[in-house]
Amino acid sequence: MAVLVTNDDGIDSPALVPFADALAAKHDVRVVVPDRERSWIGKAITRHGDVVVEERSVGGHTVWACSGYPADCVQLGAHLMFDGLPSLVVSGVNIGYNHGLAYLVSSGTVGAAAEGAISGVPAIAFSVGADRAWDEWYPWARSKDSIPMWVDAAAIAADIVAVITEEGFPEGIDVINVNIPSGADLGTERRITSLARVGYDRLFSRSGPGVFRHDFGGMIHVRSDPNGSDIEAADAGVVSITPIVLAGSGGIPAQLGDALSRRSGSSGSGEF
Repeated sequence: MAVLVTNDDGIDSPALVPFADALAAKHDVRVVVPDRERSWIGKAITRHGDVVVEERSVGGHTVWACSGYPADCVQLGAHLMFDGLPSLVVSGVNIGYNHGLAYLVSSGTVGAAAEGAISGVPAIAFSVGADRAWDEWYPWARSKDSIPMWVDAAAIAADIVAVITEEGFPEGIDVINVNIPSGADLGTERRITSLARVGYDRLFSRSGPGVFRHDFGGMIHVRSDPNGSDIEAADAGVVSITPIVLAGSGGIPAQLGDALSRRSGSSGSGEF
């Protein structure tokens, strides 16, 4: 089975080779990743200018380094660089959790998986979250000292891929978003979860007159009951497996629907 691998942490991510190793044991792995870190970019596509792709050898794998964004990597890897669509797109393993709505829609990791789904390819996004203060955990997670953690995370991710491919990707689901606690292994509990309705406030600080810099300063706000959610699973130290539907409607109450329809001059149609 052809599996297209990408990420948003770039070709030098310490998670990349362990993940490719774990998947290559059973699959034909095609690796197309950004040539630098492209986090917090969502599902951006390069609209103007060239996207340059260069073949490199990383950890014994042929890796295609792309000057564009994670979603560009999926576009090129799915439609132009290889024969035929892949059977699966896997994105990650990301350095940091991508749980809760606010991070889901910001994530380049999840954005790449969404690009796969748009191309009609089942897609799974994988992320690993910090077990201590981000400023302390992140430098360690990008260092060589973290490799054993990434090997364990890759084993978990590859096992989840194996289960999903054996059982079949769930009908009506566009992306499966998986969040793995730092230090988890194959014996760590896994839960099927919902996406927490989460927001944040300020993300930038002033660094000079008219100059601002992203500093992760915003406070996280959980805006709905977190029970059964990916946020609750992270707090409990378990792996969350969250099905994501990109298309569909939650419905609008009949009274509001009628009011909106009247404003446009059309007749109301009740709940829709």
